[in-house]
Amino acid sequence: MTQERPPPPGDLQGASGLLDHRGRLSRSLVAVMALCTGLAVANNYYAQPLLPIIGRSLHMGTGQAGLIVTFAQVGYACGLLFFLPLGDLWERRRLIVVLSLAVSAALLVMASAPSGSVLLPAAAAVGAFSVLAQVLVPFSASLAPDHERGRVVGMVMSGLLVGILLARTVSGAVAGVGGFRVVYVAAAAAMFVQALVVRATLPAWRQATTLRYPALVGSVFRLLAEEPVLRRRAQYGLLSFGTFSAFWTSMAFLLARHYHYSTPVIGLFGLVGAAGAVAATGAGRLSDRGWARRTTLGTASLLVASWLLLWWGHASLVALICGIAALDVGVQGLHITNQGEIYKLRPEARSRLTSAYMVLYFVGGGIGSAGSAFAYDSLGWDGVCLVGGAFALGALALWFATERRSAPERRAAPERRSAPEPPRWPPSPAKSRSHVA
Repeated sequence: MTQERPPPPGDLQGASGLLDHRGRLSRSLVAVMALCTGLAVANNYYAQPLLPIIGRSLHMGTGQAGLIVTFAQVGYACGLLFFLPLGDLWERRRLIVVLSLAVSAALLVMASAPSGSVLLPAAAAVGAFSVLAQVLVPFSASLAPDHERGRVVGMVMSGLLVGILLARTVSGAVAGVGGFRVVYVAAAAAMFVQALVVRATLPAWRQATTLRYPALVGSVFRLLAEEPVLRRRAQYGLLSFGTFSAFWTSMAFLLARHYHYSTPVIGLFGLVGAAGAVAATGAGRLSDRGWARRTTLGTASLLVASWLLLWWGHASLVALICGIAALDVGVQGLHITNQGEIYKLRPEARSRLTSAYMVLYFVGGGIGSAGSAFAYDSLGWDGVCLVGGAFALGALALWFATERRSAPERRAAPERRSAPEPPRWPPSPAKSRSHVA
């Protein structure tokens, strides 16, 4: 299959002001992107500790309430396929603003939903528009100089992970005082404010491309067909997020019914995964140093070990807490390693690489969350552990099945891929003007 000829690299207005005196991307800019990424992704996780009270309020059973998470993740996968590639076509700051306003409107629909038949499609819409978080991640990779790209992506992803953790904790606390609808009203307001902040602070950036939108979406599948590293990393992503979603979808039911905890207390368990945010930055640095294969083996092994602790967690709260920490470190460490590897492939197509990877990532999440909800209905916590453990074992088996082929593929890849992105620092003022929207 013929290779896509890369266009000139994208540029941005005022690029020279983005670097500090050491040639690193401005810490304030990275902080804004990390904060926006965290707020955006949080929209998909507010529901996890709220499933029992949403189910009671809208008269939904355990399996139906669990589908709220599934619908959000399936919507996210659709958004990754149809919205995220626009990051390689549209001016990215404008795209982020539009998606922020759209998700704000969808959150208001969730807040006012009278029944599950309205809430579930609204959850899918929230998931689809929340892909703005994944627009920000390749945006940060494009802005960062080559020598610190893994570290910058790791810092932005740390913001994403903190957003996930605080989403559960904050939603549990707020719902305990004002009910689940207040959570979604507050989230809608946060997304509206974010649109204003993004418009005022982020630089304008357009990735030069010769493709039209249908060809752009089609190229996502072509990238999967042409890039063995992308396919393998997407499989790791599918399995790791499947195991992650299997746990967090049913965790609230275990804590509410077995341990008899209230919604605010259930939300506090999200903080146990804080170690995952630390692992994100560390995994990014290891990827920069070329240790991705070792990190992959370590994180996949940790996923398997975590489910032994989580299974014991039905009888021991200490084991449950240790299992949550191990699961989050394993999932987030593997996720950052995957992203560090795929961003080395084609600099001119980072949004589409992210789209291809994340579509399969959230397909795994949707399967894991749906399987977990119905397994809990049928077999209780043991069924959830069977589902989650199967995904974790699959990730470890994938490493052993592909480890011998991964190094030759990586050495051969530069010969068949497009030429590497030319240095952009310091950027050319003339080129910057020609590519700014």
